[in-house]
Amino acid sequence: MLQQHSMSEQSRFSKLFATLQMGKCLRNAGISKSFGLSSLAVFQIVFSLVFEGKNWFRLLESQRGVDFPGKDVVYRFLNHPSFAWRRFLHTLSLNIVLHFESLISSTRVRVFIIDDSVLSRNRSKKAELLARVFDHTTGRFTKGYSMLTLGWSDGFSFAPLDFVMLSSAKLANRICEMTSKVSKRSLGYKRRMEALSRKPDAVVALLDRALTAGFSADYVLMDSWFTQAPLLRQLTDKGLCVIGMVKEMKQRYLVQGQRMTLREVFQSLPKHKNSDIKGSVIVHTTCGLPVKLVFVRNRNKRREWLAILSTDVSLDSAEIVRIYGMRWSIETFFKVTKSYLKLGTEFQGRSFDQLISHTTIVFSRYLAMEYERRQTHDNRTLGGLFFLFADEVRDLDFQTALQQLMVLFLEMAQAKTKKNKTSIFCQLQDWISSLPSYIKGLFKDLSCES
Repeated sequence: MLQQHSMSEQSRFSKLFATLQMGKCLRNAGISKSFGLSSLAVFQIVFSLVFEGKNWFRLLESQRGVDFPGKDVVYRFLNHPSFAWRRFLHTLSLNIVLHFESLISSTRVRVFIIDDSVLSRNRSKKAELLARVFDHTTGRFTKGYSMLTLGWSDGFSFAPLDFVMLSSAKLANRICEMTSKVSKRSLGYKRRMEALSRKPDAVVALLDRALTAGFSADYVLMDSWFTQAPLLRQLTDKGLCVIGMVKEMKQRYLVQGQRMTLREVFQSLPKHKNSDIKGSVIVHTTCGLPVKLVFVRNRNKRREWLAILSTDVSLDSAEIVRIYGMRWSIETFFKVTKSYLKLGTEFQGRSFDQLISHTTIVFSRYLAMEYERRQTHDNRTLGGLFFLFADEVRDLDFQTALQQLMVLFLEMAQAKTKKNKTSIFCQLQDWISSLPSYIKGLFKDLSCES
């Protein structure tokens, strides 16, 4: 019965691969093998591994191990330095995003979302480009990598587009250096050099590649770690509007010729006692960029407030808060990939190429699940008459966006309260419950890691 269940799931994945044209995406990225099993067959084995409830070693030790290739076949596939995994991810995500855009109106807001997450490798000693990176959630340094991710969202679906696995630009923080055996003409060497870049430079490079690949969005959403004046100026010069949260730091804003801190700007505004939005004002950064600051009341602490910055000064204050609430989808993405899709834990290799390839496969799993979720819950995917009469998927409302802002504020303040954890867990459960039944049934065999 277990074997028949597994074969039925493999048949479902085969149909999904044919629909998403996985084989074509692999060929366009130059991911191919000269003999033996095809690259699509090996990719499908690794892709479906997490849904088997076993790791690669236990799967080979089981009775079904005779049906699979040797472990060297998979490891050579993952460690190949010349495969263009970024081109594969761009092609796959573009196909899915274009399908999502065909289901929504032209007036619906689309956003790029930028955020980073730490991949911890505390037990590793000789992993390539392993470094001490700062984890903002714990406030401590840890061994591992910082995964800078670019995503696309329409308020209902989230699609990861690209990522940069950052080490540390400082030599003192790097525990291991890159191997000298990789050719400097290979794509693997370029990804290694990219890992040593600064985060602001990596953000600009991610957006440039996404625009070149054919993606489009109305706004770029960022948290307070990226909403800095130099980066805002660079993105504005490229024609991108930015909405991000800002913290009270040393930066100054020009208000009617006076230089003020963020708190001084808030204190100069007229007070609104019975309103979630405490006020808004158009100011200029020190480099002369006009921005709109929106101050939102913190429902958990009445004396505290949140500040959201928008480079599009024509937007309404409530609309700025609602759009910024769409950034929460990338937090759900990080939680799902780490806890359920085995990001960073399924393979513990030392090669940087394996880290890039496995992360791309995990992103592909999420893209496939998001595609299936949209196909199940959006009536417009039925086409024809249903497309004409079915309503669009519900957009994010202002109250939900404000609630998500409260949770983000508690995370920034490093408040590990029970209410905070419950909010994150409920958001994750809502995403899982909206998945198709055959995928949702597979999650009972998976373990959720903290």
